[in-house]
Amino acid sequence: MPPREGRHAVWPDRIRAEVVAAVRAAGIEHPWAHQARAAEHALDGDSVVVATGTASGKSLAYLVPVLSALVEGAEAPNGRGATTLYLAPTKALAADQCRSVKELSHPLGHSVRAAVYDGDTPFEEREWIRQYGNYVLTNPDMLHRGILPSHPRWSSFLKSLKYVVIDECHTYRGVFGSHVAQVLRRLRRLCARYGASPVFLLASATAAEPAVAARRLTGVPVLEVADDASPRGELVFALWEPPLTELHGEKGAPVRRTATAEAADLLTDLTVQGVRSVAFVRSRRGAELISVISQERLAEVDRSLAGRVAAYRGGYLPEERRALEQALQSGELLGLAATNALELGIDISGLDAVVIAGYPGTRASLWQQAGRAGRSGQGALAVLVARDDPLDTFLVHHPEALFDQPVESTVLDPDNPYVLAPHLCAAAAELPLTDEDLDLFGPAGEALLPQLEAAKLLRRRTRAWHWTRRERAADLTDIRGEGGRPVQVVETGTGRLLGTVDAGAAHSTVHEGAVHLHQGRTYLVRSLDLEDSVALVEEAAPPYSTVARDTTSISVLETDVEIPWGDGRLCYGSVEVTNQVVSYLRRRLITGEVLGETKLDLPPRTLRTRAVWWTVTEDQLDRARINPEILGGSLHAAEHASIGLLPLFATCDRWDIGGVSIPLHPDTLLPTVFVYDGHPGGAGFAERAFHTARTWLTATRQAIASCECDAGCPSCIQSPKCGNGNDPLHKRGAVRLLTVLLEGAPEEKETADEAPEQAQGDPADPSEAPPGP
Repeated sequence: MPPREGRHAVWPDRIRAEVVAAVRAAGIEHPWAHQARAAEHALDGDSVVVATGTASGKSLAYLVPVLSALVEGAEAPNGRGATTLYLAPTKALAADQCRSVKELSHPLGHSVRAAVYDGDTPFEEREWIRQYGNYVLTNPDMLHRGILPSHPRWSSFLKSLKYVVIDECHTYRGVFGSHVAQVLRRLRRLCARYGASPVFLLASATAAEPAVAARRLTGVPVLEVADDASPRGELVFALWEPPLTELHGEKGAPVRRTATAEAADLLTDLTVQGVRSVAFVRSRRGAELISVISQERLAEVDRSLAGRVAAYRGGYLPEERRALEQALQSGELLGLAATNALELGIDISGLDAVVIAGYPGTRASLWQQAGRAGRSGQGALAVLVARDDPLDTFLVHHPEALFDQPVESTVLDPDNPYVLAPHLCAAAAELPLTDEDLDLFGPAGEALLPQLEAAKLLRRRTRAWHWTRRERAADLTDIRGEGGRPVQVVETGTGRLLGTVDAGAAHSTVHEGAVHLHQGRTYLVRSLDLEDSVALVEEAAPPYSTVARDTTSISVLETDVEIPWGDGRLCYGSVEVTNQVVSYLRRRLITGEVLGETKLDLPPRTLRTRAVWWTVTEDQLDRARINPEILGGSLHAAEHASIGLLPLFATCDRWDIGGVSIPLHPDTLLPTVFVYDGHPGGAGFAERAFHTARTWLTATRQAIASCECDAGCPSCIQSPKCGNGNDPLHKRGAVRLLTVLLEGAPEEKETADEAPEQAQGDPADPSEAPPGP
């Protein structure tokens, strides 16, 4: 929708004078054009998504209409007036936004009663928030588990709900995004029952087709404002490839210095120079390692500097997170090693530099992290330090893939039956579910209801479906997509709770013998009790880190689409994956040298999900000069590299997906490579791979062929999580195999319209997730 002539550069006339005064008191004389346009849409009653860069003032775009509604409703007879619900993907962001809105609304007196309602909120404060709060800031987890199941206690808030603000909505992708989409549909259903129809105001990083993604997330039509009119300082962006070392890894492959060590050095140098910096790391362990290494090196320069660097990650206790946020805000901390929990989080204006240790998985996340520097309009530095893997290596040698390509579309699938089924149960527990309600939840709902009745979860009575159990229906699912009770990490000597680990990550991160890092201290896991969800640890100082190894097998349940690729076939459908953590490697700190492998005895886990797979024929193998001796290694190498490159084409990272390659698969009866979603029911990543297969596999072949190594290395075909110890692998065979396969590939448009020997596996692993409710 184009801006209205003469009105898009100023706030609309209807905004109350008090709100304008409050905005000006915050130092904002004139809004930017995109802020004014978004506010105008909201005041007209239209749902709107603002998709602009970091530090572009998105929060003001939704705060002005929200504050206007709160001021206008302050004198309502019920004393409540209009209400607003704010959703953030992390607690840190909600807490920071609460501080900001209180500062902005201070001139408005008691018209705005803002409060955070999440798992850290003291119980004595919760009743006041339910009764009197008119700007409630929470996260999707708390909405799912705490607010919606208790909707009678929130009835006055919900019946007055005028706006729902969804911040950082580009992060709601994959399984998590699909769950949030259904939580929002449950919210809309309850609001309708109480007579409310809230307007949705969404803020997103720059993304492809933000209005389409926002509509898929909320289920309502959404207007788009994507023209960023905010001033920008110069951003110098460096691509940094760590040097090769004299060490050799598995199968004699050359080893680069780790991205963790390089990022720690950069953070140290920046801190010594007084440059305020954040180093973003993909894992909790990486954040802790960079913090420890940097602190040790700073102490050698000046002991007082060591305390000015810290780690920030999910899994910390609430009081630890709050203390770190305050220290960063005040400038007490100069450097921080953080996971993506801070990418979305607090306003840390004044940062001079950002170091990104490893490609974060999507271009949207890359620019979001880089945009954390220079937030006050000054020039800034961003450095992407490449990890030793196919995707990072490809990007530092092909910068056009970062700088000349648009950001990705957000991938989510609310109709995933594994996602939809528990939300139908939760909805029925909140209010009996009628046939009229099914339109809200999507076309897949009607087919699921008989299955839920057969499972004795729902029962049909007269005209509605009812929840039949005594336990809470909302507890059927963890919307972060991991499932299961979090594992508590407990110190053996003191009984002190150090933090928690997601159930899905426990097998690979807190198994017996694992090195666990917390607040700069190193612990060894002495035992993992899966039944009681407890990992017992004791403080230690081993000179190594640990990496879990898995094995994976796969079977085809159903083939949805199958198209010819020359003599071969490209397929998409449902599969069952069996995965088991079988051992772990000990790697020397800094160098990454493998010191040894230890076997583990952990139970297998089964996953039903979605996959893309391709097969090749004997004729194709002959043309590629692939004999039986190198067939397994060629398939295995192509599998590893294709998994490594897929995040460039789908909004996922390597740890969201897995793969299996088999010289003769019992279901296809041909040599086959599978790539699958690492979440129950799928997450849309494999489907995206199917539709972009020609481009994806062309980039995969190019990445392998252009690598300077002789026989394969972590930069092209070796995987850090390979259950077979990266054996067998055959680099040249993989290049020839992909060359022949791609000769028969149809044009991408055609693909999109058609929408045994021991297996070599590259299993999916849970990625870093923000803390829960």
